Amino acid sequence: MALSTTVSQRKMIRRKAPRGFLKRIFKRQKPHLRLETSSDLLVHLNCLLFVHRLAEESRINACGSKCGVIKKEHVLAAAKVILKKSRG
Repeated sequence: MALSTTVSQRKMIRRKAPRGFLKRIFKRQKPHLRLETSSDLLVHLNCLLFVHRLAEESRINACGSKCGVIKKEHVLAAAKVILKKSRG
């Protein structure tokens, strides 16, 4: 087989969480908190999950109004729904 017909080699792309930034923000806002070492990763994961849910709900709102583009109104309506769900 020629090189062009084979499956391309996978490249390991590392996407790192902004750990230093998150720790710095925690220390500025709440300097008296004693946090575990992996707590910044949990906060980052929670933020990513929220953005993912927001994008899904916004897409549903845009499809519901028969619009091909997600607009500001769709995101705001989705944010209200997602924040109500996340309160518990």
